[in-house]
Amino acid sequence: MYAALVELTIDPAQAPAAAAAFTNEILPQIRAAEGFLRGYWVEPAEGKGFGFVLFETEEQARRSVPPASNWSAPGVTIQSAEVRRVAVAVP
Repeated sequence: MYAALVELTIDPAQAPAAAAAFTNEILPQIRAAEGFLRGYWVEPAEGKGFGFVLFETEEQARRSVPPASNWSAPGVTIQSAEVRRVAVAVP
């Protein structure tokens, strides 16, 4: 299992539009991605957000996160996106 870790910044003035784009456009795209298992996004704090998305394989994770896929939303800037193998999973 592999995790895609995505850090981003959100312009507070555009937060409602960013949230709508995430819910209506980005989230369905991620859920439909091959190998998608689960996704977690924490509520932004001080204009910074973070997502943690799990995939079956490294290749699937790499194909599904920026810049390979479009996670574009108003006022959102992707700061970093990396893929790491999940070392331990605790149910």
